[in-house]
Amino acid sequence: MSDILIVDDERDIRELISDILEDEGFATRLAGNSDEAMQAINAEPPALMILDIWLKDSRMDGIDILKATKRDNPDVPVVIISGHGNVEIAVAAIKQGAYDFIEKPFNIDQLLVVIRRAMETSRLRRENMTLRRRDVASSEMIGNSAAFRALLGQLDKVTKSNGRVMLTGPAGSGKEIAARYIHANSARASAPFITVNCAGVAPDRMEEVLFGRETADRGIEPGLLEQAHGGVVYFDEVADMPLGTQSKILRVLVDQQFTRVGGNDKVRVDLRVISSTNRDLTAEIEAETFRQELYHRLNVVPVAVPSLEERREDIPLLAEYFISEFNTNQGLPLRALSPDATALMQTMVWPGNVRQLKNLVERVLILGEGTGSIEAREIPGEEDHSDEEGRVVLSGALATLPLREAREAFEREYLLTQINRFGGNISRTANFVGMERSALHRKLKSLGVVTTAKSGTRIAHVGEEAAAK
Repeated sequence: MSDILIVDDERDIRELISDILEDEGFATRLAGNSDEAMQAINAEPPALMILDIWLKDSRMDGIDILKATKRDNPDVPVVIISGHGNVEIAVAAIKQGAYDFIEKPFNIDQLLVVIRRAMETSRLRRENMTLRRRDVASSEMIGNSAAFRALLGQLDKVTKSNGRVMLTGPAGSGKEIAARYIHANSARASAPFITVNCAGVAPDRMEEVLFGRETADRGIEPGLLEQAHGGVVYFDEVADMPLGTQSKILRVLVDQQFTRVGGNDKVRVDLRVISSTNRDLTAEIEAETFRQELYHRLNVVPVAVPSLEERREDIPLLAEYFISEFNTNQGLPLRALSPDATALMQTMVWPGNVRQLKNLVERVLILGEGTGSIEAREIPGEEDHSDEEGRVVLSGALATLPLREAREAFEREYLLTQINRFGGNISRTANFVGMERSALHRKLKSLGVVTTAKSGTRIAHVGEEAAAK
């Protein structure tokens, strides 16, 4: 994409333009009819095309070539030239995406000015697109727990392919970061990553947003699928996509082409599709709110993203990462986590997962007490868990139990929390709670606490027998 393609059925004109442009330092290619022009474009898209409207002995006229070029190579600027210029032709060319229209006989200096402006505009557009691709949410994966390592292993495998990936997991668990990680480490890393927020687009606008539209007064307005050409389109919370749109997306996945709203021309796209959901799509299929055919097309490689509850070991690493990020981006204090704050955060309930943790860290840094270590008392939502110094407030349910049952309930919940905090590692749990490992095993057995494997780690829970009591 470094030369100028000159398309004109008059040999003298195309050679004259070529000689002048080469004197100015440009490389050129020449085409005398539509077949030669399309062959040249398909072989290697030019940096710019100078295109005559009327081409004798050609299957396509200039407008047809312009449409095909803008459909398959929208970044190539096209300057239209014609010896039969009129307002209607000029307007039609501009609406189809031409950069400018020049009537023959033209002034060479005028043509050079237009060419330089068109190429500069194209260069700036490409640079802007490159910067936009860099200025995206982070694709850095943070963690060291068994569940995290299992996830990363799966993601590394799918980066090497072009297969469609379905990411499942609760809201806020980091599905989009996982999608961006796949993109950033794939062969399409330099191409666009376009997010479609299926829950955030009004159903009656979804098709225009995805496929774009063509109107007489505004011409072509590319949609998100067209913008993602060559790269990745990420359907965030795909279960929220309207049923009518689902059938059309299914057709795009099969044919790799679509028609803009209000248009007639087929737009070909090369896309890798990554989807995510926090819902059970099999249940959505049974409820007839999600198409089974689309599910099978999207769910080629299923990858489960674990909740923060399943990777509590990663909470300190994630918190430190967010602290550093807020310091760099917002100038908030660069504070360390105290051991008590770390332990507390690892035992908290996180319904909002990693997103909730990030928000909590930001709040602590904004409202925090100085620049020293973050203490447990600064963690939001924990201030009501203690009363006067040396006292702990009991829950209503625990306060109504006899001492023996209350003690068992407390020990069970305490040990469940600590085991899950350490990713199911009994040795680390025993060391923290101050018990011999064998003694801890006996205590867990007496309390009916068992551990089972899930998402590459071990999760502690109450066994069926103890739960039935």
